[in-house]
This record gives sequence, structure tokens and C-alpha cells, in this order.
Amino acid sequence: MYDKNNVFAKILREEIPSKKVYEDDYAMAFYDVNPRAKTHVLVIPRGEYTDIYDFTQNAPAELQAGFWAAVRNTVDKLGMRENFRTVANTGHGAGQSVFHFHVHIMSDERFKTDF
Repeated sequence: MYDKNNVFAKILREEIPSKKVYEDDYAMAFYDVNPRAKTHVLVIPRGEYTDIYDFTQNAPAELQAGFWAAVRNTVDKLGMRENFRTVANTGHGAGQSVFHFHVHIMSDERFKTDF
């Protein structure tokens, strides 16, 4: 069940500040407050979806397409067309700590050797 008071929902409503990278009608991208890489940005859809499974099953096609375009646009805005990772943790066991679907975009030199 979706918690309307999760931290990402509050960021979307601008109740909590964020350092925005990209924003459109479908998504918002902002720097992670606890980065795990030199560059670590989160992209979240505008809508109440707990994880990637919920999003792909229940979000309208227009929102899904717009969200993935926002991921691409964020990468372009960051100037990271190559040498980056995208990750979507799903569930506690995979490390998901905020249950609003989000994608991590990360880039770091150590990714060349450390996986």
C-alpha cells in the first residue's frame, strides 16, 4: 500500500526541499542526500507507485513513456551519456527504503572495477 507521507511524495509536493536536476509533467530528478557514487541522482514519477512492478502494471502508458524519457533527459542534462548505471531496487530485500518507485542514476570512476 502506498504511503502518501513518504519522503518522495513530500518532495513532489515541495514540502521537503531537494536539489533538482530535472523536472517535467511526468517526473522529477534530484540529487540523493546520501550519495553512494560521485554522481547519484534519483528520478521519481509523478504518481503513487510503490515500486517498478506497481508502476509498470498500473501507471498509464503516457506516464510510463514520460518517466523513461525523463530518465534519459536527466542523464543528458548531467552530461553522462556514457559510463553510468541505472538501478531500481524493489522490496526490502533488494534495499528499497522509500516505497515510492524511483530509479537511481549513478556514475563513479570506481564502477570500472567494483561491482
